[in-house]
Amino acid sequence: MALATCMGAALVSCSDAGAEEDGRSAASPAVGEELAGLAQQAADTGSLGIVVRVDSGDGKPVEAARQAAWTKNDHRLAADDLFRVGSNTKTVTATLVLQQVAEGRIGLDDPVEKWLPGQLEDGEDITVRMLLNHTSGLGDFLLTPQFLPSLTGQEQRTWTPEQLLAGTPQRVSAPGETYSYSNANYEALGLVLEKATGTSLAELIEKRITEPLGMENSFLATNADWDTAGTTGKQHVTGYEPAAERLKTILSGTVDLPEGVGFTGPERPGDNVDTSAIDPSWSWAAGGMVSTAQDWQRFLTALMSGELLPEAQLKQMRTTVDAPEEGGGYGLGLMRVDTPCGTVWGHTGGLPGYSSEIYTDVSGRRSVAVLTSTNFGIKDEKAATANKALVDAATCQMLGEPQPSDGPTA
Repeated sequence: MALATCMGAALVSCSDAGAEEDGRSAASPAVGEELAGLAQQAADTGSLGIVVRVDSGDGKPVEAARQAAWTKNDHRLAADDLFRVGSNTKTVTATLVLQQVAEGRIGLDDPVEKWLPGQLEDGEDITVRMLLNHTSGLGDFLLTPQFLPSLTGQEQRTWTPEQLLAGTPQRVSAPGETYSYSNANYEALGLVLEKATGTSLAELIEKRITEPLGMENSFLATNADWDTAGTTGKQHVTGYEPAAERLKTILSGTVDLPEGVGFTGPERPGDNVDTSAIDPSWSWAAGGMVSTAQDWQRFLTALMSGELLPEAQLKQMRTTVDAPEEGGGYGLGLMRVDTPCGTVWGHTGGLPGYSSEIYTDVSGRRSVAVLTSTNFGIKDEKAATANKALVDAATCQMLGEPQPSDGPTA
């Protein structure tokens, strides 16, 4: 968590030509031909839709939107489309917590029981820091039988954070013992924030992050409406997932899905379904934000350059525990990822129909975003390989390093 090929020497490819036709921005001519080709190859290999944006810190960001040909019947992809950034939201939540730490309202070593009495197993032994770096030992509710129908859109149900915490499986390890990623950690942190400040999470995000940074196209989703704020006027990326049988094949050996479980939505070519209407509001503090590539790069740049946190809290945020499954380490809502061209900082995100990787260098001066219009679809081996080649190439371009030479060939 594709059919047609449209690659050629021209830098303006299928999706960008379509963008020009209906008046939206095409890719910058400065986008390297190899990077543009990798984006189209990823789209045609299973990523379906790709937005890639690279800001090398020289004032001349480059961006491109590429898509499989059949997806243009749903919409013409543009680089400034709204996108569900999923767990990248965790970095915003962590930033808000650390702002409260700096202001003396929350302590990193506070037991969660202080803030959420009786709501978490072992709440006396789990600290705020453990929630932030996923060492609390809490299980994840995501693939539980109770929640799976909501994740796939088979059930229309509004979940509260309290209900999700109540449905979180028994802990997977003792508090503080080991890293184990769980969305429950950040549902709990959202509740801690609201209790400590007396302010809703959505308002905290607006007043402390999006409004000061001018992130006009970013907001916390409260339902399936793509423009909850009612002000962006932007179109949104259409997201897709494999239909039930293909999904089961892709996940075979990693996730044992119950018989008949699949994503709900209109059928699309290539045994896909359109998942754009699935309600993401359950993800809340763990993954509920809608944004654009440019907006999210603006946030990460501000964060890593010290604009949002004092030096002491930023240092804490970048203090990591081993997380090899994330490509390096995990700090306080922030991933350290070791790429072929160097270390980057940021997060990844995944919701039905949407996958993203957004990173900066250590200074926050340079940033890269790769947004993909499927999540489970790129868990297929060929699709995963093509997508990784694109992410590596875009990251290397951001860092000013030579492109990796071991990517897939067309």
